[in-house]
Amino acid sequence: MKKLILLLLVTISACSPKKEKVDFIVTNANVYTVDSTFTKAQSFAVKDNVFIAVGTDKEITEKYTSEKTIDANGKTITPGLIDAHCHFFGLGMNQQVVDLLDTKSFDEVVARVSAFQKTNTKTFIAGRGWDQNDWEVKEFPSKEVLDSLFPAIPVVLQRIDGHAYIVNQYALDLANITTETVVDGGEIVQVNGKLTGVLVDNPMTLIDNVLPKPSVATQVQALKDAEKICVDYGLTTVNDAGLDKQTIEIIDSLQQNNEMDIRVYAMISANKENLDYYLTKGIVKTDKLNVRSVKVYGDGALGSRGAALKAEYSDKHNHYGAMVTPVAEINNLANRIAKTEYQMNTHAIGDSANVAVLRAYKSALENKEDRRWKVEHAQIIAPQDFDYFKLGIIPSVQPTHATSDMYWAEDRLGKERVKGAYAFKKLLDIAGVIALGTDFPVERVSPFLTFYAAVARKDTKNYPENGFQKENALSREETLKGMTIWAAYSNFEENEKGSIEAGKKADFVILSDNIMEIEEAKIPSVTAEQVFIGGKQVK
Repeated sequence: MKKLILLLLVTISACSPKKEKVDFIVTNANVYTVDSTFTKAQSFAVKDNVFIAVGTDKEITEKYTSEKTIDANGKTITPGLIDAHCHFFGLGMNQQVVDLLDTKSFDEVVARVSAFQKTNTKTFIAGRGWDQNDWEVKEFPSKEVLDSLFPAIPVVLQRIDGHAYIVNQYALDLANITTETVVDGGEIVQVNGKLTGVLVDNPMTLIDNVLPKPSVATQVQALKDAEKICVDYGLTTVNDAGLDKQTIEIIDSLQQNNEMDIRVYAMISANKENLDYYLTKGIVKTDKLNVRSVKVYGDGALGSRGAALKAEYSDKHNHYGAMVTPVAEINNLANRIAKTEYQMNTHAIGDSANVAVLRAYKSALENKEDRRWKVEHAQIIAPQDFDYFKLGIIPSVQPTHATSDMYWAEDRLGKERVKGAYAFKKLLDIAGVIALGTDFPVERVSPFLTFYAAVARKDTKNYPENGFQKENALSREETLKGMTIWAAYSNFEENEKGSIEAGKKADFVILSDNIMEIEEAKIPSVTAEQVFIGGKQVK
């Protein structure tokens, strides 16, 4: 009898399909796969850095085996989150300078600079994050206090949006800036014929050209600092909107040496050196780095009144903002880039800048298919210009810009023009896809604030009660797609990431809460509890 039972067990074992060994299995999860039908799953298996199967707990555990199983305890899992427009390197560099975010007056700005200088011995003082729209006196500052406190060292303090500086006289002298200096594409602000130290857009480069460049060691530290911040929030890919060759090569080196895990979609800054090198070289693609796009600046920012508008600013007579890059040059760049495999991604805030960029795209891309050129921000669009997005042009927008600007946007634009601003739902309906990002460090890094701003159109204090221009809110499904599969599509990477599907890179995030179902007001408090890039746990 014993021999019979043993023979039966051996026969059953021999007939049972052998389970495939994998690196690990995740079970008991609430998985939003973000595949083509927005399927939900319970479990998946990972092997050699990719998802190899997705399904129910039963389907996965019957077919696969592993020494490592992660019980998600019912937690929500999404694909790795992608920030489709940010300044990753800039975020890291900000960690090396004075933090001026959330200052409520220029006096507070000066106090932070003074405190920073007492503990640092750098050859110049840099800071970023001030915003005069947050102050009681909502006007640009002037340099006199900086001159008195720092007469012998350059001080360069960047506005939150990166489109204006306040500098001291020492910095102005270093750059040979006088009341007679003229630079197109911006403003050297004067009051009563005297320099205030405020520079908007292109004149800022005069300062940049005379400041010492950061060392390689400083750049490496900045990149590592930025990665830590981003990964903690569940970001697995970042689109850095404007990098130079040296920084790109440092990123590549760190990634190749396994000192950096986060994936980077690098837009090259549109200067001569970068264009001549990369457009000739062609696409640079590794497992973690993708260099195939050019970042161009169309105009300035709305907060500093640098955005190029068709009609004058509602709160500044006879002022229209300015094109940072002349329209003729945008047209020339578009034609040059269209002859390569590179994508053109252009910053456009004002309605005048947007239509100039859209016309250039339409002309350059005639008879060219699937180029996926992006308008970065696509912030203010005139009613008659939305239809350009039917041409395969992708709007790449930042939902928190709407909730940061909503307090004063109508002052700048007026009641009618503001209706075409931050029109995310309308852009999605016309374009068919929308890529979502933050523009950090202009905004906070948190993708959960992005999600909240997109669906609620409110600030974290529940203002306004019914949402800002709520008709242009996105659904939760649309928002998650914009932060995953549509962002991946905008990077030509939809076949390798952006959803949890067999064959794709095992980038995923285990969230503290079900972001697709929790009360709207709780969305900003969601956290990324565990983060995986290519199957490697990085948080």
